Amino acid sequence: MKKLSKFVDTRIGFFTLLVVLFWLKTLFAYFTDFKLGAEGIFQYLILLINPLPITALIYSIAFYFKRSRFFYPVLMGLDIANTLLLYLNVIYYREFTDFMTIATMTGYSKVNQGLSGSSLALTNIHDLFYWLDIVVIIILMLLHKIHFDPRAISTKLAFAFTSMALTLFGVNLSFAEMSRPQLLTRTFDRTYIVKYLGIDAFTGYDVLKSQHINKMRQSATKSELLKVKKFTDKHYASPNPKMYGIAKGRNVIVIHLESFQQFLIDKKVNGQEVTPFLNSLYHGNDTYAFDNFFHQVGQGKTSDAENMLETSTFGLPQGSLFATLGSDNTFQGAPAILNQRAGYTSAVFHGNVASFWNRNNVYK
Repeated sequence: MKKLSKFVDTRIGFFTLLVVLFWLKTLFAYFTDFKLGAEGIFQYLILLINPLPITALIYSIAFYFKRSRFFYPVLMGLDIANTLLLYLNVIYYREFTDFMTIATMTGYSKVNQGLSGSSLALTNIHDLFYWLDIVVIIILMLLHKIHFDPRAISTKLAFAFTSMALTLFGVNLSFAEMSRPQLLTRTFDRTYIVKYLGIDAFTGYDVLKSQHINKMRQSATKSELLKVKKFTDKHYASPNPKMYGIAKGRNVIVIHLESFQQFLIDKKVNGQEVTPFLNSLYHGNDTYAFDNFFHQVGQGKTSDAENMLETSTFGLPQGSLFATLGSDNTFQGAPAILNQRAGYTSAVFHGNVASFWNRNNVYK
């Protein structure tokens, strides 16, 4: 214990203590409050190591402050801020089964409304674990049980810690890409980024993505929109007058199937139909079926297909339109048009996790 106490009284020891404690808190959140769906030894290994690199990278900033009166407050401030970010995500996840984005943080008033002013009801007794270490450390510092080390860390050594943290993050990212290729380019589920890279990495990634989106929007010009309008006008396909309006006044039900292909229609195994209900729809007298169409989605996969189905527009060259632009864009979709022109109401149901492809935000 004396050796441990002496080690903690050094700057490197105090840094190590805070990194390890935050690592334990993050793992506690992973297995207690979040449902990250880790499967297999490799994914659990990634889950265990992913809080360490970014935490060490952030906390290493304190090493660049030479004086102890700056080093310790800066390091404690970083630890408190990081714990706050983790805890806010815990509270948010309990209500929305999702993680906080930069858009969510900057729109605090809307988040507060979404939580219905019942944030207190979302707390649990075990939440004390997230803050207990900070309280104990501050008390020990005030009682001079933890001493301030006046010996500054050299800039060279500080840079070595930062470099080591970046190297570890590179290893973490490589492991993540091995388990889930195109993790950062497809971004189909925020849960995956947290599971493979951690809360801090997800938040940093979301900041960069938000900046990129804002820059992309600011660079859009009227001339580009006119170009798009000209193209759509030129390729306009007028409706078949015999077919137009024949379903007026009827309900519209769309069944969207994942990875379903034409060969399954009328397919039999041991003399039994594989899809009898779909076969009956396909061959029904009121059905118009089309079996000659082309693959027109990109990395957004199913979500790109949903977007095309509802808005008649393509996805993005890279990534998912739903995940990239879906949270704060208003789309002119078929349900909205039917509501505006014919007084329809709409409902959507999905059997998957709500946050997958950002559907919980886009469907609204």
